[in-house]
Amino acid sequence: MPHRFPRILACGDSALSVELSDTIDEGVNARVIALADSLAVDPIAGVEDVVPTYRALLVHYDPAVRRGGDLAPLLLDRLERLAPAPDGGRQFEVPVVYGGSAGVDLDDLAAMKGMTTDALITLHAGSHYRVHMIGFAPGFAYLGGLPEALHTPRLSVPRQRVEAGSIGIGGRQASVNSVAGPSGWRFIGRTPLRLFDPARPEPCLLRAGDRVRFRPIGPEEGAALERAVAKGEPIAGVPL
Repeated sequence: MPHRFPRILACGDSALSVELSDTIDEGVNARVIALADSLAVDPIAGVEDVVPTYRALLVHYDPAVRRGGDLAPLLLDRLERLAPAPDGGRQFEVPVVYGGSAGVDLDDLAAMKGMTTDALITLHAGSHYRVHMIGFAPGFAYLGGLPEALHTPRLSVPRQRVEAGSIGIGGRQASVNSVAGPSGWRFIGRTPLRLFDPARPEPCLLRAGDRVRFRPIGPEEGAALERAVAKGEPIAGVPL
């Protein structure tokens, strides 16, 4: 039988998952983020942290303050009373050096799609993206809004190291790498922005619900921006 949503699942003895759907949908994701924001503005006693995902909100709570069985109906009631969420989120312009050593899959991907590299860059950079969730690694941004023409399966054999800031495509999703590590995504460029910096007051640059546009830049501008980022200088298009 199909599941009924919303539903709440226990995750151990100190967390609940509020599931709104079993599919990826922008409207569902917006409600997940709205519930997370509501709990941040008007907390429920015992709730310690929330983690929004594509289709569910993970709610960490202190069982010494409130039992999970008592918390569940309060979360469902809060969800039911949520007002329609405005199409908000901060706006980011992310500079990207496409191709070369920064985007090792760009040429192959363009050939696979039967388009020039310039056409692929124009399509990718001309689209509007939304941060659906942060996960996998600290600050790693999963982006919705990838044009259907660029939907591409991940590599069959993952690379052992992909640099931080790499701009990826995996299936229907786009991404921005936050830290260096292994990955099976296809990478077409790299941004000098640091998506994760533990020295910042807010270590993760992006949040779920933020809006992103990519801006193509050349290698020289990319190097200049890397130096500016290293010095902590403000970058145009990036909210402080």
